Amino acid sequence: MSLSVGIVGLPNVGKSTLFNALLSKQQAFAANYPFATIEPNVGIVPVPDERLAKLAPIVHTEKLVPATVTFLDIAGLVKGASTGEGLGNKFLSHIREVSVVLQVIRGFTDSNVIQTGSGDLVEDYLTIETELQLADLATLEKQNPPKAANSGGQANFDKIRWEAVTKLKAGLEAGKSARQVELTEEETEAAKELFLLTSKPQMFCINTDEVGLAKAGSVITEFVKTLRSKGVEILESECIAICAKLEEELAGFTEEERREYLKSAGIARTGLETLIAAAYKRLGLMSFLTAGELEVRAWTIPSGTVAPAASGVIHTDFVKHFISAKVCHYQDFIEHGGWKGAAEKGRVRTEGKTYIMQEGDVVEYMIGQ
Repeated sequence: MSLSVGIVGLPNVGKSTLFNALLSKQQAFAANYPFATIEPNVGIVPVPDERLAKLAPIVHTEKLVPATVTFLDIAGLVKGASTGEGLGNKFLSHIREVSVVLQVIRGFTDSNVIQTGSGDLVEDYLTIETELQLADLATLEKQNPPKAANSGGQANFDKIRWEAVTKLKAGLEAGKSARQVELTEEETEAAKELFLLTSKPQMFCINTDEVGLAKAGSVITEFVKTLRSKGVEILESECIAICAKLEEELAGFTEEERREYLKSAGIARTGLETLIAAAYKRLGLMSFLTAGELEVRAWTIPSGTVAPAASGVIHTDFVKHFISAKVCHYQDFIEHGGWKGAAEKGRVRTEGKTYIMQEGDVVEYMIGQ
């Protein structure tokens, strides 16, 4: 299961600074002028998970393999991007590849950094969303109706697909995003191959300063309230506030120094931890764990996944040859010192094909030939 996040927004809102902070090193060229990012920077970031280090000594291994998130830092979009303004469609195409779109919006004041947007959070968001809608509309206008010569299953699929195209086009022309257009289950499936930008799940990151972090909650509440009044479907859980500049500075600290600073500043966790937790929740993802002498590892799956399907993220053959799963909750595994101790206390279960995986399950799969 691969989680990828595309970081988008107007120029000079702090996308590359945030990207640098996430990767804890200067992989992106953060410069004080538009289009400093010429190609999308790609970084694979480990998901912070303190459980792995606690499991390792119990199973006598030093190898920790966390789950990962891929971040793409995409060049700043401007008004008219859908028709080629700025760096145009070249960068819009990169958004089609990600799991979720994270729009970074400027919420800080700094006279040393060129202001490219209106300075209003809502208006800057709508500028980007409009460009994505226009790009999707251009995609839909290139679609052709079904060919009369087609027959059978292909003809039925083409008919459903065209119905989806027609509905989506009408919705976008009315100023909606693709995710706001009501489609049947079959139409939704057929529309996936269109890779529409505004059909993707979205999140929002208000890039503020250290002072702004203290009032981030009220800023997000007002931001959401205003957007909802304009017909934009958005939840507060999809919005986070990060001081990218602070996060970038913290990236140079040791883990102990970072934690000490966050504690003194009254910040519960880093921006990376906040962002990844929000992305997992937005996409309905969770992690299960495997723990043995070879390695301790976290695996990402959609919530609600049954045990055989979950085993497939380890190896695709496991799904076909699944017999059962030995399961122990993480807390019980730690408390009782591993598989043997947990089993003696009756905390290890054998689950079958219908078992739905739970967050924090430590699992050992029984696989046949």
